[in-house]
Amino acid sequence: MQKYNSMHLWMLLPLIIMQLGIYRDYWGDFTDNSWSVHVHYWSGTIWYIYLIIQPYFATHGQLARHRTNGIIGMFLAGGVSLTALAMLERDMRTIAKSSEMREQFGPFEPYFFYGVVILEAIMMSAFIVAVIKSIVHRKELENHAWWLISTVFLIMMPALGRGLQGVQIGMHSDQWPNIDILTPLYVCQGIIIAMLLLFAFKLKKLKHPATYIALGVNVAALFLAPIGKSEFIQHLVNTFVKI
Repeated sequence: MQKYNSMHLWMLLPLIIMQLGIYRDYWGDFTDNSWSVHVHYWSGTIWYIYLIIQPYFATHGQLARHRTNGIIGMFLAGGVSLTALAMLERDMRTIAKSSEMREQFGPFEPYFFYGVVILEAIMMSAFIVAVIKSIVHRKELENHAWWLISTVFLIMMPALGRGLQGVQIGMHSDQWPNIDILTPLYVCQGIIIAMLLLFAFKLKKLKHPATYIALGVNVAALFLAPIGKSEFIQHLVNTFVKI
């Protein structure tokens, strides 16, 4: 576990990147956000903070505190996943609005939000699997640690993607609605995949199942457009996610 001694410092990087990505989207219209958005934002942020303090406790002689916080953390993980899945209903409402108010939504066509629904469902399902696997392997410290660390790279995309899209729109606002909103997402996924592989290389976990799952989820996000444009996917979403 010696290679985890400085992991709490490394984990500051994804926290900072996530917060920079979501900053304008969340804080820019703070009072307009729904209660569910506030709950999800803060549960997700606290989860990232837990993934900083937990490695510190585990590697600096505070195992009792690490175990106690681990129990609280599992409760928190449930909150992150369930609030995210519950917010799929909000995405469905956005699909309806984007269909009715095309001028207001500009480059964000309904297909984009259909893709978001599917990808967020995949991400949160993978997040749940990773947390459960961390519990199953709680006595295998390296496995336990990497399953939990990998969750960071499973749920970063929405925050960072929105942030990069916001920068793109700000730079090309005079071209509205003819703005490329997909390239920022490709850049987003490139950043996340690069960080995932960097962390996996540092911890010698390139061939770990958690790495494969996180890599697969983030590669899938590159196909948001074709996923969202699929009539089968749209029918599936409309069938199972009701508003």
